[in-house]
Amino acid sequence: MSDLPPALRATALSRGYGRRWALAGLNLELAAGRSLLVAGPNGAGKTTLLRLLAATLRPTSGSVEVLGKPPAAAREHLGLLSHRTHLYTDLTCLENLRVAARLGGRDLSKDRLGALLERVGLAGRGGTRIRECSAGMRKRLAFARLLEKDPDVVLLDEPYGQLDPRGFDFVDQLIAELASRGRTLVMSTHLVPRAAPLLRSGLLLVDGRPTWVGPAADLPSAMSERLA
Repeated sequence: MSDLPPALRATALSRGYGRRWALAGLNLELAAGRSLLVAGPNGAGKTTLLRLLAATLRPTSGSVEVLGKPPAAAREHLGLLSHRTHLYTDLTCLENLRVAARLGGRDLSKDRLGALLERVGLAGRGGTRIRECSAGMRKRLAFARLLEKDPDVVLLDEPYGQLDPRGFDFVDQLIAELASRGRTLVMSTHLVPRAAPLLRSGLLLVDGRPTWVGPAADLPSAMSERLA
């Protein structure tokens, strides 16, 4: 038995807004290299959960550990792809990647940054300013920023959003690649039937509470039964 701590552990994790609980009493443990698909209707608490795990939101009660540490102390090992890309609109794609790398203490060559842009389907777009990019291009650049950091724990909130069908295929391939490299993955999406074959475990949230846990492959049918 391994003495290593789980990659993610949440204990009685809760986040409230006034009288409403966005997430209530969630217990979660995910070993390193495992993957979890989080699903549920709008307002179920999916984004709240990922933000709590990433330490961009503080819990009202309960606790989170990332690799045995508080999330704020494990930021270098965490990567969150959120709804908002948080890109600098006056900078180019290449400049945004360079800034992200330097903020993390990494100084990558222009060739390396260009290779990242090519990997996400933005070859030749390094000089394009963000304000001139489509929503899909911005999303792809957010993926490039995530890949530049190469975190051990990857949190993906609606990764298919703003992308076209070719972009969907890119996300599928990326998830498979990250899993094969032993990264720990937590992903939330409304495209559950598409994502279910790609991840190992599944969690269904309704009104901020876990209502089902099981294999990700069984999550689409569990949703149909419990949300009918």
